[in-house]
Amino acid sequence: MFDKNNNSRFFIICCFFLFLPQLLSAHAIADLSKFSRTDVALIYLKLGFTHIIPLGIDHILFVLSLFFLNPKLKVVIWQATAFTVAHSITLGLAMYGLITPPTYIIEPVIALSIMFVAIENIISDKLKPSRILIVFGFGLVHGMGFASALTGLGLPQNQFLTSLITFNLGVELGQLTVILFAWFLIGKWFHKKTWYRKRVVIPISSVIAVIALYWTIERTFFP
Repeated sequence: MFDKNNNSRFFIICCFFLFLPQLLSAHAIADLSKFSRTDVALIYLKLGFTHIIPLGIDHILFVLSLFFLNPKLKVVIWQATAFTVAHSITLGLAMYGLITPPTYIIEPVIALSIMFVAIENIISDKLKPSRILIVFGFGLVHGMGFASALTGLGLPQNQFLTSLITFNLGVELGQLTVILFAWFLIGKWFHKKTWYRKRVVIPISSVIAVIALYWTIERTFFP
């Protein structure tokens, strides 16, 4: 049976994940030309991490949407890896000036990608092999979103590649932190329960889908 205590616990957990406030704001980085390679690496590692936690609530919801349908760590990490490889490609291309993604298109598509995965969680009770390709495709789009943020921060010209790689690593660490936290709070204890899909996957995915729909409308018509 799923008792009232469990209901209360899930409500608290959902609130934590879905309404995590964006407490920090990004600012352009000062001149780093005199910093050592290690210092620059650590700075951009932290920037990548904080771009996910706590600043990247949309990326957090995307990762959680990947997690809830099948919360087995190996399965989720494979999806997160495909996502990371994809966003690293477009982020690198954008930062080297090879592509110029328009923010007014990219941001609504990022919101749509979250809604798509959340709705898939609701209508499908099993993880389809095609999801890895879908995640990779959406990762390409999210990488362009990262590029917009990183352009505002700036990259030191003398250590461009170092800062780009460590920013990506920071993003990946942020994603893994979200996955592991969700797994320890929910996946480890509840994913084998007969009520897991009805009480966890569908309600949380529904809330995420509604939030993503709101973002899609907001980013499309009120950028």
